[in-house]
Amino acid sequence: MINFIFFYYPIFVIISMVIQMENILIIGAGPAGLTAAIVAARNGKKVTIIERNSKCGKKLLLTGNGKCNFWNKEQNITHYHSSSPLIKNFITEKRQNSVLSFFDSLGIIYKEKNNYYYPFTNQALTIYNALLLECQKLGIKIINDITVEKIIKEDCFIINPEKENIKAKTIIIAAGSKAMSKTGSDGLGYTLAKSLGHTIIKPLPSLVQLKGEESYFKNWSGIRSHVLASLYIDNTLIKKEEGEVQLTNYGLSGICIFNLSGLAAKALDKNKKVEISLNFMSFTQNYKNFLKDLNKKSSNKTINELLEGFLNYKLIDIILKKANIKRNLKLNTLSEIELNKLIENLTNFKIKITSTNTLEHAQVCSGGVPLEEINNETLESLKVKNLYFVGEIIDIDGDCGGYNLGWAWMSGIVAGKNVK
Repeated sequence: MINFIFFYYPIFVIISMVIQMENILIIGAGPAGLTAAIVAARNGKKVTIIERNSKCGKKLLLTGNGKCNFWNKEQNITHYHSSSPLIKNFITEKRQNSVLSFFDSLGIIYKEKNNYYYPFTNQALTIYNALLLECQKLGIKIINDITVEKIIKEDCFIINPEKENIKAKTIIIAAGSKAMSKTGSDGLGYTLAKSLGHTIIKPLPSLVQLKGEESYFKNWSGIRSHVLASLYIDNTLIKKEEGEVQLTNYGLSGICIFNLSGLAAKALDKNKKVEISLNFMSFTQNYKNFLKDLNKKSSNKTINELLEGFLNYKLIDIILKKANIKRNLKLNTLSEIELNKLIENLTNFKIKITSTNTLEHAQVCSGGVPLEEINNETLESLKVKNLYFVGEIIDIDGDCGGYNLGWAWMSGIVAGKNVK
């Protein structure tokens, strides 16, 4: 019996440091950094990667609860976000089309489920091992346990001059954002970019839970429900997302909430009023007729019993209390005003959002190096020659569903092809 590979290639990954001039030095061995390294090495470049952790790809191994949703069939620019309208020059059809070809070249077999792509094994380790094995075959050096604290630009780049004193002709910064610092992304890349003359758009949590202060949260904690969630900023509808919401003791979670959270975080940072409206009857358009038809089929049921056909009983209690309707009444005994109030709470249940969860709980960040400071054709800095950026450090973030990894692959491929 052949045991499944579960190792991290320590023999070639951990290499003693020899002070020399590196051709291309990549800071960060996450998805974007590894991809850039592979593409550059395939084009004949000599590549070295520096990684602060003892193992590479720490965040990659956690993706999709270890299953690694690495791509999405539905490639539309609306799934990617930036502070700049220049994003359309960075997320292009040509770049999107390059991703699966890259994975084909690694020998990874994948499968699609509801537009989500996963490795056939349902294990992130499959992609992780394929990336590192390709690095090994291409002779890419990966040096672990070095934190880049300082970069000086002279005739070349000098990394950590008082310590390792590594010199490089070209640098690619792939150090991630400030999300999930336990994986090594603590914002150090932003500091390095600033030290080299770049500005940084304030990093804020994205793909994160939203918090409020309602007294009923403790009663609905643990409930999951299919909803249409709508984001309102200063009473204006901004965006809608449909899917499963997770009701928690602090507020809201779930993919549909995550996809609204980046916009919510930016609004909260500007002290704007933020609300989420939940429609628990998104499965129909004519709410009143639906309830009346349901009541005809179940004529002896109370309102509480009637709603149990599609809602959790704990949630029903909260909605009825908010609508000020007694649970033992029958639907046909309600006045038109009471019926409308019930429907309003079933379809437009508004929650005031006071904050997001922390950066440590966020899957990614918005913000980073502005697109206006990066060559969209090559991802080279427009401020410093031979300096490139890839992945989360750039002011581009995506929705749930493989889009952030999608940007990591795309940006890694582009920089790897164009790096000098």
